[in-house]
Amino acid sequence: MGAICLIGMMGAGKTTVGKKLAKKLDLQFTDLDQEVERHTGVSVATVFEIEGELGFRQRETHALRQVIGRCNQIVATGGGVVLSPINRAILCGAGCVVYLQATPELIYSRTRHDTSRPLLQVADPLGRIRSLVSQRDPLYREVADIVIESGRPLGNTIEAIETALRLHSSR
Repeated sequence: MGAICLIGMMGAGKTTVGKKLAKKLDLQFTDLDQEVERHTGVSVATVFEIEGELGFRQRETHALRQVIGRCNQIVATGGGVVLSPINRAILCGAGCVVYLQATPELIYSRTRHDTSRPLLQVADPLGRIRSLVSQRDPLYREVADIVIESGRPLGNTIEAIETALRLHSSR
């Protein structure tokens, strides 16, 4: 089995779902943001501060290339990974891409107290989230093999992904 890549907005649950799903399926779990941090030795927020979003996105592409070749793993990507056409092409060749779809309101409720998210350090974070969702949703859908609604209880989300993965692999 190739990699199972989880995509979606920040706060959609990619890391939480990815860890639980990897444990249940006995697969390795990789968080792409943590890979960037491991390679740079600093937080994602610090990379944004020093190199800007463009610098971070270049580092993200490098990390994605490094991890995507590994089989039998769950990869939680960063929310903006789909902004790069190169990353979208890499994801399309990865194995199976699962889009965890979340409403702007759910994302806001999950991220509103998190000061480590550079893109939300604005006067109107919910407005920013709505804008990001409208920009990114078509890109997530472009690369997704499976779309799962993220607002349900964790166990139900895991079950829905497992069912969808079985259906996807039987095609």
